[in-house]
Amino acid sequence: MPCPGLQPRSFLWLAAFLCLSVSCHQRIDSQKHHGKQLFTDETGRQIALTPNPQRIISLAPNITETLFALGLGERVIGVTTYCDFPVEAKAKEKVGDTLKPNLERIIALKPDLVLISTASQLEKITQQLDQLNIPIFITNPKTVAEVLTSIRKLGEITGTSQQAETLTLAMQTKIRESQQIVTNQSLPKVLYVLQLSPLITAGKNTFINDLIQMAGGQSISGEEAADYPQFSRETAIARAPEVIIVPQSHGTELVNVEAIKQGFAITPAVKNNRIVSVNPDLIDRPGPRIVDGLEALRKAIHGK
Repeated sequence: MPCPGLQPRSFLWLAAFLCLSVSCHQRIDSQKHHGKQLFTDETGRQIALTPNPQRIISLAPNITETLFALGLGERVIGVTTYCDFPVEAKAKEKVGDTLKPNLERIIALKPDLVLISTASQLEKITQQLDQLNIPIFITNPKTVAEVLTSIRKLGEITGTSQQAETLTLAMQTKIRESQQIVTNQSLPKVLYVLQLSPLITAGKNTFINDLIQMAGGQSISGEEAADYPQFSRETAIARAPEVIIVPQSHGTELVNVEAIKQGFAITPAVKNNRIVSVNPDLIDRPGPRIVDGLEALRKAIHGK
């Protein structure tokens, strides 16, 4: 898939998240070590943390949202410029963006834990912070199941396991309820547009594809091996999407819908006026709000 530098802003974040992604399915491991707790993150790195870290920096929007959902807002001392939810996150000290964290600002804040979810940060930031003995924990969920696991992991390393369990159980309940609504329904073919030019959508092993399936849809790119494949317009048209989903933020379309209507005029989606806008932050950020994204996708695909 293309590396960071693409538009729109929401796809910039998603591109950063997956440009060099590392898949890991292991259970979090922990043990006591000289008064600290040893944890193994999703890249296999071991870190020693003091219990209940109090000065946390988040370098990804999904992590920031998770921390606030776990009631840890007061412990968050730094976030990226992309971290705009909840509203309280906007008031936190900014340490650069997800693509280019500012090392000097991070050091100045004296964190006892830095949380990273974007694999494109791994090589440089991890090395620099390791040299300074600043603890780093890396999460990298690629499926809905892994999103839930990552939330539990964040709960464990921050001393909020009970809150994380409550949160993930509530998310699982919403997922089941949403799936029940579309049980025995047809599976419309869906084109989820992350970027229009070039056309980029979500592949098989992604949480976006998971959400589309859970919402009762069938992604036209759902069998693609690449996480975020680049499609030709001809390929997308040939797969005859019945619903085209486009990102919209604060009432502003992030792709040119008129261009879609013209370029995909012969598809069932355009013929039947099934181009639907959704808030990409609910879907593209693998955190607690993906259950709201699932509901938005279900309504976009099935109208209920």
